[in-house]
Amino acid sequence: MLSERRATVRIWVNGRLADAAEATVSVLDHGMTVGDGVFETVKAVDGRPFALRRHLDRLERSARGLGLPSPDRAEVEAACAAVLEANPVALGRLRITYTGGVAPLGSDRGDAPTTLVVAVGATPRRPDTAAVVTVPWTRNEHGATAGLKTTSYAENVVALARAHEYGASEAVLANTVGRLCEGTGSNVFVVVGGRLLTPPLTSGCLAGVTRALVLQWTDAEEADLPYSVLEEAEEVFLTGTLRDVQAISRIDQRELPGAPGPVTAKVMEIFADRAAADLEP
Repeated sequence: MLSERRATVRIWVNGRLADAAEATVSVLDHGMTVGDGVFETVKAVDGRPFALRRHLDRLERSARGLGLPSPDRAEVEAACAAVLEANPVALGRLRITYTGGVAPLGSDRGDAPTTLVVAVGATPRRPDTAAVVTVPWTRNEHGATAGLKTTSYAENVVALARAHEYGASEAVLANTVGRLCEGTGSNVFVVVGGRLLTPPLTSGCLAGVTRALVLQWTDAEEADLPYSVLEEAEEVFLTGTLRDVQAISRIDQRELPGAPGPVTAKVMEIFADRAAADLEP
């Protein structure tokens, strides 16, 4: 039965839907050989995407930052709609991948058209709390791809594997000057002295869609924070497309009993209510 369901999965590849077994791209695609691509992960609720406009705005910004031509927005929207219609899921991870297309081996781009792939898979609801670890590696806030959501995710894979080794679901990184930056796939908020704070984009963190909504819907503020704030914050939570707002109950060996704390719990409530009321905030 499971194999039959897998066989019916439909994926959008370069202008058309195809069965998963036939949905292929070239092994010479620049996204495959050197990670020359950008992507978005969008939450889908009962077949409808959440905050798709904001995600596509960021996809375009990331493409420009990488020097790729802007994706055809109408095509991306049509692809998302087609994939969601073809693959009904109650809660889904809608993945949009846009790459430089087929190119010679090496870093130089070729003249071939760009590649667009859109797929969706069912995902479970995240737990209300999670454990995180700190890691010795840093984000380069001055790098060419700082703040871009690119397919070059190897350093995130390494950091997340470290988190899993220590029984955590996320790793939190500092930037090159020891300031709090972000998680491998999330933004970080802390409560210090009753104030709700998150690192500014100048820290090198990604301009998260959920992060922006929390800043818009609550009294959260941006602040330049030392990495060590994780040792003293009264509350800590993560934001992300599939995490929404997720309280942190442990950082390395430091327990945060009672998570989610009162501030985090209120933000979780606000976000859930506002997101349910408007799928395109």
